[in-house]
Amino acid sequence: MSDGFAAKDYWERRLRDHFSLEGVGYLRLGQRFNEWMYRVRGDVFDRVVADHGLGTPGQQVLDVGPGTGFYVARWQNRGATVTGVDLAPVVASTLATRFPTARFLQADIGMPLAPPLSDETGRFDVVSAFDVLFHIVEDALYARALANISSLLKPGGVFIWSDNFIHRPTTRIAHQVSRSLEDITSAVDRAGFTIEARVPMFMLMNYPADAGRLAGLAWTALMSPAMVSNALGGLLGRLLYPIERRLVRSAQESPSTELMICRRR
Repeated sequence: MSDGFAAKDYWERRLRDHFSLEGVGYLRLGQRFNEWMYRVRGDVFDRVVADHGLGTPGQQVLDVGPGTGFYVARWQNRGATVTGVDLAPVVASTLATRFPTARFLQADIGMPLAPPLSDETGRFDVVSAFDVLFHIVEDALYARALANISSLLKPGGVFIWSDNFIHRPTTRIAHQVSRSLEDITSAVDRAGFTIEARVPMFMLMNYPADAGRLAGLAWTALMSPAMVSNALGGLLGRLLYPIERRLVRSAQESPSTELMICRRR
């Protein structure tokens, strides 16, 4: 996304150095722990899209910010036809080789649409954006991204995405903004969406952005083995994974990342 911290350059460098789940995930936690985190993400994704009938054969899906293609593969496994759009050139070029039956475009969803992406308005049954929009730090570009996504969907199409949806005031760091649920609710409404559901994606394994400073310190202490070595991160992930799976299935709210399902009006 184009914003104050030169996002295109940042992600191009980061993914050229780490084209892996570590690179698109939580870099400080290492590859092994990120693999376990993505197992949780995959479990939640599979359950939610099945419950909502998304990505079925014949449906057109646009994945915004596909990264290493984790969700591209899952959409294709469900039978959907997938287009990916990312601002980092390395993503489009690499994924075009990995997923020859999908299509990949290099564009910034937070900027005015231009060909070829502007030729796709009203085409998609589903747009997904997982762990993407909170990296758009400028509010005007964030609003434009939501408007662009709405325009790319068919009327009645579904936007499924992940964010922190915090119940406290919006918090900002250089390359990420955890926006308040109130601000996000207003933004998606202005973009022409109706919110249908919000589902926990993490309870323990990702930073508790919605739980305050002490919870953040406790989480950092819990994650310290993963920050020390990949091997310890793998052991910690193996230990926490079955607990996390049970928690996200039973919880109604999360202190961390959640999925939101919106429908274009």
